[in-house]
Amino acid sequence: MITVDELRHLFGPVGTDALEYLAGVVEDIHLPSGEYFAHEGDERALFIVVEGRAEITKVVNGRERVIGAREAGQFFGEVPMTFSTQFPASGRTTQASRIIKLDVTAFYTLAAMAPSVPQKVAVLARRYVDSLQELAAEKPAIEVRLIGPRFDARLHRVAGFLTRNQVSYERVVLDGAVAGASYPVVELASGESLVAPGMRELAVAVGLTVEPSATDYDVVILGAGPAGLTAAVNGAAEGLRTVVIESLAPGGQAGTSTRIENYTGFPYGISGDDLASRALAQARRLGAEIVVTRTVEALRPDSREIVLDGGDVLRAPIVIVATGVDWRTLPLPEVEHFLGNGVYYGAARSDSALAQGAHVCIIGAGNSAGQAAIFFSRHARSVTMLVRGESLDSSMSRYLIDQIAANDAISVETRSEVVALYGETNLDGVDVIDRASGTTTRRAFSIVFVMIGADASTGWLPSSVAHDSHGFILTGPDAAETAAWTADRRPFALETSAPGVFAIGDVRSGSVKRVAAGVGEGGMAIAMAHQYLALERAPRP
Repeated sequence: MITVDELRHLFGPVGTDALEYLAGVVEDIHLPSGEYFAHEGDERALFIVVEGRAEITKVVNGRERVIGAREAGQFFGEVPMTFSTQFPASGRTTQASRIIKLDVTAFYTLAAMAPSVPQKVAVLARRYVDSLQELAAEKPAIEVRLIGPRFDARLHRVAGFLTRNQVSYERVVLDGAVAGASYPVVELASGESLVAPGMRELAVAVGLTVEPSATDYDVVILGAGPAGLTAAVNGAAEGLRTVVIESLAPGGQAGTSTRIENYTGFPYGISGDDLASRALAQARRLGAEIVVTRTVEALRPDSREIVLDGGDVLRAPIVIVATGVDWRTLPLPEVEHFLGNGVYYGAARSDSALAQGAHVCIIGAGNSAGQAAIFFSRHARSVTMLVRGESLDSSMSRYLIDQIAANDAISVETRSEVVALYGETNLDGVDVIDRASGTTTRRAFSIVFVMIGADASTGWLPSSVAHDSHGFILTGPDAAETAAWTADRRPFALETSAPGVFAIGDVRSGSVKRVAAGVGEGGMAIAMAHQYLALERAPRP
């Protein structure tokens, strides 16, 4: 606990009564080097460095930068305290330090007892605001330029890949495609240009990790959706050597969600890519490896081996399968011709340019479809939702149904399906059948987002990992009932029929298809992994 004498040294000529009050309410925090005591976006408070040193960091154009320092006796939090805002920057120690924290109540009580304190804080705040404004005005540093026509399937995939991997880029739209040319052209900051690169080639070029740094790990996580990233955060935080293998980019299906309104802790919602980017940054900061553009060719539970494409073999006592699901395809013969040129599976915020001024069709009746409809209504000329069922009530959350009903830019057509697609290179229109009347009409939709459910892709798993008739992995009691389970104990709740192999998130049979549920299972899986490891280490009778 800090003493009155120590506080007097920090605050100067402040009355003893005020200092005695302060000594009884402040948090006296001792931190090792490299620990954060405040994060950008946190609720306001005032910090004072008593011993040691801290640096102030801020994410500018996607990169964390050091923008200042605080020595012993200096304050941090002047701006949020003076202007009633959240923290505009983060604070972390650069050596073992002692820091005290005044919350809002303590600060304003002190201010009433000693008016000189808020006056000093306000003077410092005005000084720092100028430097923050300069940072905010900086032009983003462009790492990549994408050049190609507005509607180009490969350019769309590359743009989505870069967005989800937190690589900033500038898109240069050509008026028309040059006959015989390949797109996109990718120009790097180094001056190098790539023409229609593969995802692995692009990942290497922009500095993403495509090779594991080792062969032996404590935990190998397959898939970097919310469930997999949460498992990575928890595994790395608890000292387990953790690697995540992702076939494309972090985020999973949730990473493409335009808005998630029902995730606890975000009262005004959060986009899927923002949530994924935060989880990705957190996992990396805690020491988890994130390897992208790699797929798993084989899983060998008996030998604890995971074989990656290219022949790399990883070994780990714990494997967590979090591969999620794939969007169900539109059952029309011509759909392949328009993929990326008018027809898209799923929808993300980065697709707003596609929808700008267009007549947009969204096929689906789940929450993802509802969130997309609301988002694209701000960009499109019109948004039409086509729903096979009688209504949205059985498949969509009430808050989304109410928002859609109140939005004049969105129309919902029930008992309706797309039965044909038309156009030369790009999509020009679709035929929609009204099942109630039996009539088919041609509609001028140039953009169609398909969200008609998803399937698990688990055919690559060995027979020792049992799944249900739809391909979703059985865990816990369901796994115990299969012939594949031969251990002399009951499996853990998230353990598959192969001991030491766990399944979490949407790929798991019986899972609740919600982001919060996947996040919860990611944390639970690591707790169960520790229990499993303890069993493995226990002496055999």
